[in-house]
Amino acid sequence: MNEIIKKNGITYSAILGLISIASTTLIYVIDLKLFMSWWLGGISLILNIVIGIFLVSDTKKQLNNTISFKDAFSVYFIAGALGSTISALYNYALFNFIDPQAKETLKEMTIKYTIEMMEKFETPKEALNQTINELQKADNFSLGNIFMGLLFVYLIVAIYGLILGAIFKSKSPSSQGL
Repeated sequence: MNEIIKKNGITYSAILGLISIASTTLIYVIDLKLFMSWWLGGISLILNIVIGIFLVSDTKKQLNNTISFKDAFSVYFIAGALGSTISALYNYALFNFIDPQAKETLKEMTIKYTIEMMEKFETPKEALNQTINELQKADNFSLGNIFMGLLFVYLIVAIYGLILGAIFKSKSPSSQGL
């Protein structure tokens, strides 16, 4: 693997991880209710998309404006996967060791929000009670659940990496009419 791909992937993974740690800490300090906010999730998604575009574009420039599909995909996947892993490990530590009570508060908030949404959709009481029981038993910040969440994030990162690879790959000389 090209050294520039490795270096940029690792550098940007640290940037993504630190941004995630900083934003999680900021939300934690300001108000736990912000973890339930859809618009903050949207901002986070947009920020990750912008950083991904900048990463692949910057890497392509460093490679003399020539990048293969594989290299474009690889540099983003390395950054996204490692950055997400850093973020997940921080979340695990924060909600299991630093402040386990915050984990319980978030669980209560999630249950309350779910009840409100299900009642809006006139969900039958049986289904509502079953969902509440499952949510009360769940530990969203257990190592197993964080790992399962990471697998889903890796899938999303791979899909976005494929899109970036297709967009940024250099055209072959034969397709340019040479």
